[in-house]
Amino acid sequence: MSVHRIAIVGVGGAAGTHMRAYDQLDDVDVVACAGREEARTESFADEHGCDPYLDVEEMLDDADPDVLDVCTPNGAHLEPALAAAERGVDVFSEKPLEITTERVDRMIDAADEHGIRLGCVFQRRYKPVVRTVREAVAGGRFGSLAVATAAVPWWRTDDYYDGTWQADPDLGGGGAVMSQAIHSVDALQWIVGAGLDLDPGENPVAEVFAFADVRGHDDLAVEDTAVATLRFRDGTLGQVLATTATYPGGDIRYELGGRDGSAEVRGEEISTWEFREERDDDPAVRERFSGPAAGDDEPNPLELPNLREFLDARENGEPFMLDGPEARKAVAIVEAIYESAERGEPVTLD
Repeated sequence: MSVHRIAIVGVGGAAGTHMRAYDQLDDVDVVACAGREEARTESFADEHGCDPYLDVEEMLDDADPDVLDVCTPNGAHLEPALAAAERGVDVFSEKPLEITTERVDRMIDAADEHGIRLGCVFQRRYKPVVRTVREAVAGGRFGSLAVATAAVPWWRTDDYYDGTWQADPDLGGGGAVMSQAIHSVDALQWIVGAGLDLDPGENPVAEVFAFADVRGHDDLAVEDTAVATLRFRDGTLGQVLATTATYPGGDIRYELGGRDGSAEVRGEEISTWEFREERDDDPAVRERFSGPAAGDDEPNPLELPNLREFLDARENGEPFMLDGPEARKAVAIVEAIYESAERGEPVTLD
């Protein structure tokens, strides 16, 4: 069994979550970490038994890792990814790959030029309830989809934004949509896309119209509330609601419906699972995703299977589901949401 040598850049919450996943894998050795603050970086290194650095390039040269795991703020993924690519080091990045499609494309181009793997975290794809709904779409159980919606009705305190990168448009890339709801944007396009005949890399979303505003926080430079209407390439109409301004916050929700069926997911539970043609396994689906035990069979953390699949792909040479072009789709949708909200008119995606 070969061992994947991992170096991590960024030593905040995301890095801690990734370490919880790495600790469960026998073929991983986290050899180094890099951060901006010396004390925090050394503390992370001491806790996880790796070497601390304050410079990413120095870490890449000294530690000679197989993979650079990028856990920096949203808008600080490009530079370490380029440095890794130039050294032939594979890159696994927290969501989003970057905050604009132009920056994402630079990462993809660098990966292609230097022949490295580029992968991304969108762990909601690994939730059993999300996969169950997607399988129903892929199987045509909804018939012609009419609607597909996602809602992220969360709350964040003023302290969450006070002096943090999440409030900085240049580092966060945006507010509630980019930093919170992009997971559900990706999940929604992935679910609906399962029923479409798309070219490789083609975005399932064709057009966006959106509004965005600051509704629950003072002097905030990024949006805390947004609502977007989506038109998918087959005509399905969608909606994304993203907010961090609804106290005390609620469960993430997905709703899909068409001529032959409807499904509603709230948190870990399926509250509606009804189809014109009932199948033998439908009662088991309702039971599995209802009540207090719903979600008990999820990986912990959800990033674990996301990381596992990336490492397996680099080991066996198979495609990785969340490669650069695939991870780009959610960023393109979010970018269109922001552009539409600013311009006050629909935005068409390529």
